[in-house]
Amino acid sequence: MKIAILGFARDGQAAYEFFLGQGGHEITICDQDTTKQIPGDTNSKLGPDYLKNLAGFDLIVRTAGMHPRLIQRANPDSPDILDKVTGNIDLFYQYSPSQNIIGVTGTKGKGTTSTLISEILKKAGKNVYLGGNIGIPALELLKQNIKVDDWVVLEQSSFQLIDQKHSPKIGICLMVVPEHLDWHANYDEYIDAKSQLFIHQKSDDIAIYYAQNDASEDIASASEGKLLPYFTAPGAEIKNGEVVIGETSICKTDEIKLLGKHNWQNVCAAVTAVWQITQDREAIKQVVTTFSGLPYHLELVRELDGVQYYNDSFGTTPETAIVAIESFTQPKVIILGGSSKNSDYSALAQAISKNNVRSVITIGEVSEQIAKNLQFVRYKQIKNGGLTMSEIVEAARSEAQPGDVVLLSPACASFDMFEDYKDRGQQFTKVVQSLT
Repeated sequence: MKIAILGFARDGQAAYEFFLGQGGHEITICDQDTTKQIPGDTNSKLGPDYLKNLAGFDLIVRTAGMHPRLIQRANPDSPDILDKVTGNIDLFYQYSPSQNIIGVTGTKGKGTTSTLISEILKKAGKNVYLGGNIGIPALELLKQNIKVDDWVVLEQSSFQLIDQKHSPKIGICLMVVPEHLDWHANYDEYIDAKSQLFIHQKSDDIAIYYAQNDASEDIASASEGKLLPYFTAPGAEIKNGEVVIGETSICKTDEIKLLGKHNWQNVCAAVTAVWQITQDREAIKQVVTTFSGLPYHLELVRELDGVQYYNDSFGTTPETAIVAIESFTQPKVIILGGSSKNSDYSALAQAISKNNVRSVITIGEVSEQIAKNLQFVRYKQIKNGGLTMSEIVEAARSEAQPGDVVLLSPACASFDMFEDYKDRGQQFTKVVQSLT
């Protein structure tokens, strides 16, 4: 088979190794970077025209960040070109020895919920593999000798889902709000992409959704399987200060290790999913009451001079910044800004004006836009953070008082000043830890 691999970063490398291991394929690596190191004698097409003339290939494997419309535009004489296009995760669905796959999507909370599910199933004695948008590319999981009865948990973004042709045994849609509108044509396309997680499910599959979010329910309703809400019965819910599913109390909410009430949703989603596999209450409770979260998700970096510094660099939407702000009652100094995702900051400005925020430090290309929204609600404690992370942290430190929280929860992408949210988070942690 003639295979084109579009983009040769980690996803593309995983696809290359997978098909190379099968043998018998003619593989061509296509990448816009002319300095890209190509293995051995493998065919390559590098440079600005790397997406053109793809009609002669039998299979085209795109990297997740490449919108399918770019492939179509580069091949205008091949109207059916997208029928040949697939992705890393879709290939995993086809080739995985186990079809016990749990797919998790939503706007935020995917990584936390996926990890909770994985850890609970492990604690209950299952063999579990975690990958996808979190950590390991899905095709790399196939190197790990997955067995038919094992379980696989895949975090899936809209970038990965937009042209997916397979669905998991258990699909989960968390809260959905507008995001990535700089990549998607519009919000409808974003919703349609998320729906691909469910649209190929069979009647004996399960579609789990967040009961208090219409978009989540609409997306899951694309399934032909059993619809199951969480945050309300019959899924896991919060009742009388406890996490409850059916007649079983898992734990008290004040025992949940994850910070913030928004994480109660993630816990309930994970409990609802796991309950369909095992009703091992003790395994569930042990994980829920000890798991403290992923890096850059409301992560406490340190306390200095009575001020706590929290790293929420993963918070790249106004909605995630709002829930981060609402996670603390004490006075807060918030670091906001970055590169644009065409978001609306009006609700964020309202939340800041009502939630004991001492000062806002604005950064990046949307600084002025955020400041205008804050000024509209008559919030005036606004300070520009500067051009480096050291300047940003010093600006926040100068505003904070003992008993305050300094919170990096930018509500924006990071690409104007940093490589990605991880680079932004790493720099914040490094600077905060170096303070004296």
